[in-house]
Amino acid sequence: MMPPRTASSTSLAIVRRLRFCAGHRLLGHEGKCACLHGHNYRVDVEVAAAGGGADVDAVGRIVDFAIVKRRLLGWLDAHWDHGFVLFADDAAAIAAVRLATPTKYFLLPWNPSAENMARYLLEVVCPAVFADLGVVARQVTVWETDDACAVAALAGPPAPPPVPLGAAVVIDPR
Repeated sequence: MMPPRTASSTSLAIVRRLRFCAGHRLLGHEGKCACLHGHNYRVDVEVAAAGGGADVDAVGRIVDFAIVKRRLLGWLDAHWDHGFVLFADDAAAIAAVRLATPTKYFLLPWNPSAENMARYLLEVVCPAVFADLGVVARQVTVWETDDACAVAALAGPPAPPPVPLGAAVVIDPR
């Protein structure tokens, strides 16, 4: 049995690391990232109780790590893994990817930089997949390589998503 908790200024959070593979390109990039290419991405998502502070369940958890994995990795697997994450305004890349079948791609409302992918996960995907858990994603880090990442973090209370949740396009005539 856990001793009773007293008022505290402690803030608790958990971080779950997830991995997926995807291709993209950065429209307008001045270097090689303007070409279609891929990464073995790593995503770190920091989750806290929606009420903040040190709220935990009877087991002592904010939320079970397995639930975070199942919800967010499930979304990543269905929509981004082994597909292309493309800017919705990048007609040439969309046309190129559609030439190959089977194919899978996701149209992001912004150029798919690591920064914009982290932002989309934090502001759009996490609120949808964690909606009924009483938690909020406070920060999402998207790693393109072992040495380079982008971080999106809430700067205040969560706001409504800036764009609707998208879905992958899969073309598989097999």
